[in-house]
Amino acid sequence: MKIKFLISLAVTILLVWALDKRWTAGNIPIPPLGKFLAPSHGFWQNIEPRGYQLPEFLNLPGLKQPVTIVFDSIMIPHIIAQNDEDLYYAQGYITAFHRLWQMEFQTHAAAGRLSEIVGKSKDDAALNYDRQQRRLGMVYAAENALRSMESDPVAKMVVTRYAEGINAYINSLSDKKLPLEYKLLDYKPEPWTILKSALLLRSMAQTLNMGDKDMQMTNALKLFGREMLEVLYPDLEPMGDPIVEKPGKWNFEPVPLSDTIMALPDELIKITRLVTPDPTIGSNNWAVSGSKTKSGYPILCNDPHLTISLPSIWYAIQLQAPGINCMGVSLPGAPGVIIGFNDSIAWGVTNAQRDLVDWYRITFQNNQKEKYKLDGDWKDTRKVIEKINVRGGDAFYDTVIYTHWGPVPYDEHFRAENNRRHYAFRWIAHDESEELLTFYKLNRAKNHADYMRALDHYSSPAQNFIFASVTGDIAIRIQGKFPARKKYEGKFVLDGSRSSQGPQAYIPFAHNVMDKNPERGFVSSANQYPADATYPYYINAVSYEAYRNRRINNLLRQGNAITLSDMMDLQLDTYSIKAEELLPVLMGYVDEAILTNEESEALRLLKNWDYYYKKEAEAPAYFENWWRTLYASIWDELRSDSLSLAYPTAWNTIHLIKTRPDFVFFDDQSTPEKETLTHLVRQAFKKSVTEVEDWKKEKGMIPLWADYKDTYVEHLTRMEPFSYHVQHGGHGDAVNASSRRHGPSWRMIVSVEPNGPKAFATYPGGQSGNPGSAHYNSMLGRWADGKYFNLMFLQPDKQPAGSLFTTTLKPD
Repeated sequence: MKIKFLISLAVTILLVWALDKRWTAGNIPIPPLGKFLAPSHGFWQNIEPRGYQLPEFLNLPGLKQPVTIVFDSIMIPHIIAQNDEDLYYAQGYITAFHRLWQMEFQTHAAAGRLSEIVGKSKDDAALNYDRQQRRLGMVYAAENALRSMESDPVAKMVVTRYAEGINAYINSLSDKKLPLEYKLLDYKPEPWTILKSALLLRSMAQTLNMGDKDMQMTNALKLFGREMLEVLYPDLEPMGDPIVEKPGKWNFEPVPLSDTIMALPDELIKITRLVTPDPTIGSNNWAVSGSKTKSGYPILCNDPHLTISLPSIWYAIQLQAPGINCMGVSLPGAPGVIIGFNDSIAWGVTNAQRDLVDWYRITFQNNQKEKYKLDGDWKDTRKVIEKINVRGGDAFYDTVIYTHWGPVPYDEHFRAENNRRHYAFRWIAHDESEELLTFYKLNRAKNHADYMRALDHYSSPAQNFIFASVTGDIAIRIQGKFPARKKYEGKFVLDGSRSSQGPQAYIPFAHNVMDKNPERGFVSSANQYPADATYPYYINAVSYEAYRNRRINNLLRQGNAITLSDMMDLQLDTYSIKAEELLPVLMGYVDEAILTNEESEALRLLKNWDYYYKKEAEAPAYFENWWRTLYASIWDELRSDSLSLAYPTAWNTIHLIKTRPDFVFFDDQSTPEKETLTHLVRQAFKKSVTEVEDWKKEKGMIPLWADYKDTYVEHLTRMEPFSYHVQHGGHGDAVNASSRRHGPSWRMIVSVEPNGPKAFATYPGGQSGNPGSAHYNSMLGRWADGKYFNLMFLQPDKQPAGSLFTTTLKPD
């Protein structure tokens, strides 16, 4: 009996120990199963019953007066407060109620703190990510933004009250109420700080405005020379339809600039894993004058294209208090409405494609790196010791060197396989800025003058701000802090030993590209070139969009008596001008006499294709494979493990195919045979058909575009059970710019009318961040099917119609 008892006791102790311990299977964390499965406080408590509602009354510390929150049928909160302080407190509280884990996880990622959550992995992926974020100066950028916030009493009040609301929610949490991801990853939220809101905004700047190709251009210039560089990488690709086109009508004198001498490094540069923008990340926006609409009122449309993930990037909300009544989407973790409308105006944004990053070669005095050369003197560096806490392991210490240009991300201690010359990283978002005030004022704006004053506070990330007002005005302004440069300045690596290599000046905001009430009756942007060739400042970027912009403008030029339904159709348009311009050229190189049966059938599908990337179309799978294979084979000589080089853009590649079929890069210089464009096109066609046929055999289905593209909305933890595959058409070059992992993250259409806005919207997800809630993915199906929700915009002192339930927050 004693032996049996001892065995039972040992098994029980072992079981208790095992169920209370966090495990890791490969890189997948497994929570303590005892806690996770416990009926009283485990994951069961995160399963919300259908029709779940908040209590009718909630007593919260720190409120000055009661706040009413009306939830509509899709769980959008309409916050009605009696003063601004309570308004932003309530926004923070209710956003945290739905999205706390997302907010904290994203700010941990931005700050380089993921190792605190996930611990050490075999490949050190989390640690290397954290080190890179620290070395790029993300916290440094957020601290500078915070300094600006705290210096303005309005901005400080807004962000402080928002944080207090978040913390009120955090303080109310018990183990039972913790969001599911905290239970899965076995940790708890920490207090929210206003620095985290600054981090979130800088994280968005990193997504949108951190890309560059200075090192690649420097290598290309040294390898190919100036003439070939202009052929491969022209600053202005002449596809037409810039955002603003008014040749010779830029009525200002540009800032005078002195001549500077470019000083390029002697060596070719090898830096792997450079931050480069995803070409599928973009956006569309346009505003149509009442002169072109059936109602006679302006219509504004916006659909920013970002990574589509769960919980959703955006959180829809209405904010109402004395002096403000606006609705739209916020970024969870930042106060105010980023894209939206009020009772007088509507506004939206797309990314402004500009090079806002510079790299400076640094000469250190010695290996201690305590001093670096600048204008003939040795200047002190600033060393920042970064302590990276690693869950379940020892802290990792990293030293980041700062110069007056910025941090030095790559050295012999990080990415040591790269060229060990040191380059300082200058990023415009490292500077102090006042974006929070922009949105505070936009949310309250009444007219074009208010919109312009609001944008005067905005620096980064550079955006194309579209505008429409109830008075009939439409406008667009490309707003950001842009260096004033002469041709080629900032396109290559710069000499960090001379202060003259830095920006001489910044373009005055009044000189930024903008337009108001143009004769054509609409304004629009889709990440294309910002202005016509007579704009007096030098502009360059990694790339510009070449197809969506032309499709949008073509249809808007043709349109009259435009309706809201027409605008929905345009946002959902899947036509590809790229396919229209390229496919007939490629098919002209095909020799039909030597095709296999499968190749003949593929060519038949392509000949009959209407260039729409519809869900049920077969031809897009063949075309995409053909183009992708051809593009890679043309530029295979630029693929190098020994240095950094960039591929020319798709538009320029197609331009060279059409205008220079004997171009030198169409011949593989590494082989004795001379390849021709005909050879490359035919070879790519055969290979692409084989790939599609292999896919058909593996999947056992026809390659319908929705299946082949396989749009995937992934949870931030990358856990399959919380993620979804959806049937969706579109393509990155179509107006409906949906790819596998990117797409329209928020579709919004607003008719700005005197009796109140008529607004329709949707996004790929839902209001709740809880996978156990019916509102986690409640909009996803309608988004995939191209259907919209009619947004309920509450007017002051009017009874809400169509509400789900109401909660009142009361001072405790």
